[in-house]
Amino acid sequence: QRLVANVYVVTSSIAASQNLVTAANKAGILVSDTVLEPLASAEACLTQDERDLGCCLLDIGGGTTEVLAYGAGVVRHIGVVPIGGDHFTNDLAVGLRTPIPEAERIKRRHGWAASAFLKDNGALEIASVGDRPPRQIFPHMLTDIIEPRAMELLTLIRDDLQRVGLDGQMPAGFVLAGGGARLRGLDDLIEHSFHLPVRIAEPKGLADLPEQVAQPEYATVVGLVLSGARARRSGPQRSGTLVSKLKAMFAGAS
Repeated sequence: QRLVANVYVVTSSIAASQNLVTAANKAGILVSDTVLEPLASAEACLTQDERDLGCCLLDIGGGTTEVLAYGAGVVRHIGVVPIGGDHFTNDLAVGLRTPIPEAERIKRRHGWAASAFLKDNGALEIASVGDRPPRQIFPHMLTDIIEPRAMELLTLIRDDLQRVGLDGQMPAGFVLAGGGARLRGLDDLIEHSFHLPVRIAEPKGLADLPEQVAQPEYATVVGLVLSGARARRSGPQRSGTLVSKLKAMFAGAS
């Protein structure tokens, strides 16, 4: 008789992992375990039905987008695409000749992923570099800069999934997490491109989770809390304590 298992192995640099643990320890945080970021996000965002049917979590961070594909209830693929929200911001800063903080602001308030979904038409005022006076621009000027980068992101995601034979193998579609998921129209663009359903992640799993934390950019944080609670085999009372700590951590967030 033999015991056989199919496993998905993820490796990382020991030095890099240890550096992260050391940095956390020096900050006064005792690290009991490490969890791969997209797995933590999935813990808080994906339903069991989505995992069973087959879905893909896109965790769109600042510098990269992590791709996590599920099928038949198990992890089928983990990948990383070298494009994140900061790339959109930098493109806007260069294209509009505006400071990076201003580019981030207008991206969040007025940016759209594609011109087909653009709903704003009014003129916008943006800051110029240095002591130059503010200038007026129009929303389509933002989209002209953002859309090519968004299409590049989708192309790299498709290439990554095709490489492992998973393109078109996820009937439950895509779930978007991370701060980059807030780019308006990105969910519609992905749905139109892949012909699959798309939704924005809403972290769940903790009682009394503050509304300002139940947002896609906090998916990893909530997932880590859930992973830690499970590791400790905590009951409802312990979970409540963790929720209280999370509330305190994000007090005043908006």
